[in-house]
Amino acid sequence: MPQANLNYLIEQIEREKGISKEVVIETLEDALLKAAQKKYGLQDDLEAHFNEEVGEVELFQFKTVVRKVDDPHIEIGLDEAKKLDPDTEIGDSIGVKLPNTDFGRIAVQVAKQVITQKVHAAERDQVYDDYKDRVGDLIAGSVRRIERGNIIIDVGRTEAILYAKDQSPRETYRVRDRILAYVIDVTKTTKGPQIILSRTDIGLLLKLFEMEVPEIAEGIVQIASAAREPGFRSKIAVTSRDPDVDPVGACVGMKGSRVQNIVQELRGEKIDIIVWHQDPVKYVCNSLAPAIVSQVLIDEDEHLMEVTVPDDQLSLAIGTRGQNVRLASQLTGWRIDIQSESKVERMAEHAREIYQRIEGVSPELAGTLTQLGFLGIDDIVKADIDDLKIIPGLNEQAAADLVRRAGELKEKLRAEGIDVDAQLKEEGRSRSSRPQGSTPLVEDRRPELLRIKNVDDELMERLKEAGFYTISDLYDANIDPKDFAEKFNVSMRKARAILHSVKLKSEKGKDGVAQDEPEGDASDSSESME
Repeated sequence: MPQANLNYLIEQIEREKGISKEVVIETLEDALLKAAQKKYGLQDDLEAHFNEEVGEVELFQFKTVVRKVDDPHIEIGLDEAKKLDPDTEIGDSIGVKLPNTDFGRIAVQVAKQVITQKVHAAERDQVYDDYKDRVGDLIAGSVRRIERGNIIIDVGRTEAILYAKDQSPRETYRVRDRILAYVIDVTKTTKGPQIILSRTDIGLLLKLFEMEVPEIAEGIVQIASAAREPGFRSKIAVTSRDPDVDPVGACVGMKGSRVQNIVQELRGEKIDIIVWHQDPVKYVCNSLAPAIVSQVLIDEDEHLMEVTVPDDQLSLAIGTRGQNVRLASQLTGWRIDIQSESKVERMAEHAREIYQRIEGVSPELAGTLTQLGFLGIDDIVKADIDDLKIIPGLNEQAAADLVRRAGELKEKLRAEGIDVDAQLKEEGRSRSSRPQGSTPLVEDRRPELLRIKNVDDELMERLKEAGFYTISDLYDANIDPKDFAEKFNVSMRKARAILHSVKLKSEKGKDGVAQDEPEGDASDSSESME
C-alpha cells in the first residue's frame, strides 16, 4: 500500500468530503492495522501510528525483551533490542517497525474496504450532524422520484422523504418539481440519516410567515395561535408588541403581497389573519371572521360559547363543511356553538311561553330571562342563585323560589309526558330541513368513501392519509384523473371511474335527484397507468 503523498491525500479527503483530519488519520491507521493482521496473524501485538513528518502510517510489532528467545513472534533478544533502543532492559516491551508496503493483494483490498466504509460512515455522520439541528426549519429541494405515493426529495447532500400522509391533499408533484417543506424529524438509520418532511404541519405555515414578514422574524409581531386544515384553509391570530405596528397589516403586506406569497406557496390555501385579544369573547368573535357576531353567551363550566349571528351570516360563520367554526374552535381553544338570530328568537319565544307558566313569573321577567340566555327549563333549574339574583326584581329568596318552582313545573310536565326542553330544541330547528311529503331513505352505514364505486378498504385508507375523508372533499379538490392515478397508484381507467362516481354522487346531493352510475368495476388490471 503506497504511502507517498498521504498528507496530500488526507487534505484532499478533508476538503472534498468534509471529514475532519483526525477521522481520516484514524481510518488510515485502522485500515493498515487490519491489512497487517491479515499478513502477520492476529496473534501478533501490532499497532499503527501516522507519522505526519514523513506522511506515512508506521506499523509496529511489540515484543518482550528476553535473554533467550523461545517465540520470535512475541519475544526479542536483548542484544537486538539494544540496537533499537540502547536504554532497553530485560522485561521491557519494545516496538519493532515493520515494512508496510508489501501486504499482498488481499491485504490491500481489506485496507481499501476499511477506508471506504469509514469514509462513508463519516459522511453519513457528517450529514446527520448537518441536518439534526434543522428540525423545525424549512428545507428546499427537488422531487427525485415517487414511491407508492411517498415523495423522495433531493435536498443537496442527501435525500429526504415526504410521506403521503404528510402531503397536502390538493397538491400533486412530478419528478424535478421544486418543493419547500417543513422538517419534522431527522433520524439515524443503517442506510444513513433519514430526513422526514411535511407539507401539512402547522409549522410550515408559521415558518412561511416568519420568512415573509420581517416584523415576525424580529419579534415585533407575534403569532399567538394558529389552526390549519391543509390545502383548504388556515387561521392565525397575531398580536403586536409595538402599539404603532398593526399586526394584521404587517402580515398582509402592501396590497396583500406578503400573504399572497404564502397562499401561492400553499397552492391556494385560504388564510384568515385575525387580531388576538386577551378577552376570550372578543377573541372568539374575531376568530369567526369574516362572519359578524350578534351575541355571545359563555358557559365557563363546559368551556363553551354559544354564538348568535344574523341569518344571512350563518353559512359564513359555519363555513364549508363546518370549516370556519372548526378552525375558530382550534384557534381559541373554546367549544363554539353557532345559531342564527331567527332560531334563537323562536327558542326565546317558546321559552317565554313556558316561563309564564311558572308561578310568579311575569311577562317582563320571562323576557329578561330569555334575553340573558335562559332558553330552557333546565337552564333555570341548574342556574346559580348568584347569577339569578342580579336580575332586577329578584333577591336571593326570590331567585331560590324561581329555581324551585321551575323544577316543580318540569316534573309536572314530565308527568304529563311532555319534555319541554326537547320541544324548545325542536322549535329552534329549521322547519324546512326535510321536503314535505318526503319519505326516509334506508341508511347506508358503510363509511362514506366506500360508497364510491371502485374504492376498497386499502384505497380508502390511502385517501384518508392524503386528507380526503368525504365525497365532498374529493369533489371540491377537482383532481385531474392523471394526478389521481399517480398519487394513489391506480390505473387511469380506475381513476376516471372513481372521479366520475364522485361527481355523480355530489351532484345528486346538491340537486336531490338520483342519477344512475355505470355498472361494472374498473379493475387496475384492465389498463396500465398512463
